Amino acid sequence: MAKARPARPGEAAALTALVMRSKAHWGYGAEFLAACAGELRVREEELTARRIVVAENARGEALGLASLEDGGNAGVPDGGDSPGTARIGLLFVEPSAIGRGLGRLLYLDAVRRAAALGFRRLLIDADPHAAGFYRAMGAVPAAGSPPGLVRFEAAPVPLAAWARAWTGGVAAVHVGNVAEFNAQFADASLDPAQEPAHDYACLAAFYSPRPAALLLPRPVPRWWAGAVGRPLGWGPEVEVYDGLVERGPGLSEAVLARPALAGRVRGYGLPLVPWGRTGPYARLAGVPWRPDALRYESKSAAHALFARILAGGGHPAVALPAQWRAGSRRAAVRRVAARARAGESTVLKSEHGVGGSGTTVVTPGRIRAAGGARALVRRLPRGPLLVEEYVHGPADPDAPRDLTYDGFVDGAGRPHTVGAALMDVADGGYRGAVVGPGVVPARLEAPLLEFGAAVGRELAAAGHRGWFDVDFVADAAGRLAPTEANLRLTGPSAAFMAAARLDELRGGGHLVRITDRVELGARLPEAQLEEVCAALARDCAGLGAVFVPAIPTGAFEPEPWLGVLVAAHSRGVLDAAGALVRERALAVGEGFADGGRGHSSKSKGEAGLRVR
Repeated sequence: MAKARPARPGEAAALTALVMRSKAHWGYGAEFLAACAGELRVREEELTARRIVVAENARGEALGLASLEDGGNAGVPDGGDSPGTARIGLLFVEPSAIGRGLGRLLYLDAVRRAAALGFRRLLIDADPHAAGFYRAMGAVPAAGSPPGLVRFEAAPVPLAAWARAWTGGVAAVHVGNVAEFNAQFADASLDPAQEPAHDYACLAAFYSPRPAALLLPRPVPRWWAGAVGRPLGWGPEVEVYDGLVERGPGLSEAVLARPALAGRVRGYGLPLVPWGRTGPYARLAGVPWRPDALRYESKSAAHALFARILAGGGHPAVALPAQWRAGSRRAAVRRVAARARAGESTVLKSEHGVGGSGTTVVTPGRIRAAGGARALVRRLPRGPLLVEEYVHGPADPDAPRDLTYDGFVDGAGRPHTVGAALMDVADGGYRGAVVGPGVVPARLEAPLLEFGAAVGRELAAAGHRGWFDVDFVADAAGRLAPTEANLRLTGPSAAFMAAARLDELRGGGHLVRITDRVELGARLPEAQLEEVCAALARDCAGLGAVFVPAIPTGAFEPEPWLGVLVAAHSRGVLDAAGALVRERALAVGEGFADGGRGHSSKSKGEAGLRVR
């Protein structure tokens, strides 16, 4: 395995020869190479000044090098008001080693070192033959290219402060206990067997920016951890323990029942991060357990909490929709029917439920189509119902509608803000989210962050420890209506984790879209699915985007699908990569003799539980 280390005295001549061999690899003639030999020469006295590092293999052979140099216009970072500018002056790989990941190793090392030194702008004047590499690494085109070169830039940043606080700045053990968390609420809207939740446990890959181990209930493809870890810079040391639960929700109990595994998990000496807290998880992690600290996972309890916060004033841009608890199904029918007669739509909610399960938007037209409110309500899951005022959104269909605040309360009871995200929601069902700079307009982001932080303070006082979010809808007047709180990790939280890691690795400013379900045109054998995902990763990289197969196990369901994460530095590239992924996924199996067996005929709304 290759590693990067500082250049050593006495290496300058050998490194110069490597640079010239690498440059000649692209077919340049002797006259051109002679003309640029002075510029490409590595001088002994410059090894330290140019911050040159060498990529070497296990045998100690130098196979590449990169320099990290002062940018000139901003100077060496000095802690002043202007962040420094650095340049990658050299980045060359031995021709025989091209394609082995050494260029990636050197580039990521340069970005990391630039961030650590306080540089906040990194310039690269690339050979045109290397432009595709820098684009794939996340660098973006920049103005002012010198003759014959292509200029790129990146924004080196350290890991976000909230991400360091989340795990104390160290790697963590991720416990994919999605089904276990859901089961403790015994909600009638959820699949009693919690089978779909085991697919969503794959999001354990994103419970923190850097895992040490993943604990998963369902077997995952052998290649999957590498497909996720390569773009996120995990390295080979991440361990995956999968197939731990054959049936039922009890992942933590399954680990506790294996003393050797439980001892290994505890022996890491690293924090454990679950999807959400449960009694069995608390025993596994050795942390206090207070079931009442999860009371605001209840939609009616969260509504009451929001009302108390708003009663204190200070949030003029936030308006709470009315909510009533129906004492019986008959009472729910009466209220819904009365609202329909007045031309009003209604939201029916179960007390718990995830990703939109147990939430139904009831319009007057839908009641007529169902044959009346009684017939419609009869089709809903049993259990208590909450009747809530429907909030009409902006007239512009492209205006932000469904938003979320993410934050967490650390072990000492201190709340932290993570950020705001834009969600993709249809008929009350969550389908995905986008996070990143500028995704949520400032006019909505400021009041959203203020109200979310107020909720975080209340949750901390109530004893909650861990991640939480607050979901909102924007109304026609541009105000925010809080609709529920979730006291666990979510799909948007996975996107925030990935964005923090990609920013640290590739430069700040990533937009990340996590998509709940991308329908596949056919069920594939594991090896073919690996080929499809590898091709998607390559094609997205060609656009300057990152593709990650977030949930692979859905591809083996009778109605196959894939959970995916796509990241880029611009909305245009993000949208282009997302469209490419959807198109290629649906095209899977087109060449099969039966016309694409396994092609999904269900709509997204019928495809089953979606955990967020």
